[in-house]
Amino acid sequence: MTKLSVNINKIATIRNARGGDIPDVVKTAIDCEKFGADGITVHPRPDERHITYRDVREIRPLITTEFNIEGYPSDSFIKLVSEVIPHQVTLVPDPPDTLTSNAGWDTIKNRSFLKDTISHFQSLGIRTSIFIDTNPDNIRSAVKTGTDRIELYTEPYASGYPLNPESAISPFVKAAKIARDSGLDINAGHDLDLNNLKYFSSNIHWLKEVSIGHALISDALYFGLHNTIQMYKRLL
Repeated sequence: MTKLSVNINKIATIRNARGGDIPDVVKTAIDCEKFGADGITVHPRPDERHITYRDVREIRPLITTEFNIEGYPSDSFIKLVSEVIPHQVTLVPDPPDTLTSNAGWDTIKNRSFLKDTISHFQSLGIRTSIFIDTNPDNIRSAVKTGTDRIELYTEPYASGYPLNPESAISPFVKAAKIARDSGLDINAGHDLDLNNLKYFSSNIHWLKEVSIGHALISDALYFGLHNTIQMYKRLL
């Protein structure tokens, strides 16, 4: 079964709006684990506008499910990940002022940089994943970076799904086949939700993990966190 990793950034966004410790980000991570999440994802950014470096350090020893840290591999990010040693690090090409991840890596242009960064993390026993689009050349070039996995950037699928699901999923099926044939494992994330997740996961047969945050946390406002996590897991 495809694993569900819950991105808890939005919990930190709500907390930071008022300061203090409500809602409690660390407790949320523990609760997500209790409620059935297969993993916890955090994306600390340089301005710490949601998840902070302190959050990352506090969460790591308290959860037993998979811990995935995603972010742009700046010097400070690399230092944090090297200190915390998560199960997985997902590298995204976000500049510091980006509101949310909105593109995959150009793995041809950035091959050398990614290869060096990935080699460093793997030497520490951390599984690596690269946030990437469905461009076949980028996927084939990702193999040359030495990464263990790619994470397919699924916003184009989510945008196209309401109009034509078959057309929306087609490039992702092709991309997944290329990745699989190239020896890469496959994750996915961005704008997956209760409406489009089942169709995506049922068509990508080699999908290891999905990372979902904004939609899941928003749904939890209506359905409750425990129930929402179970709703998403049933779709997988």
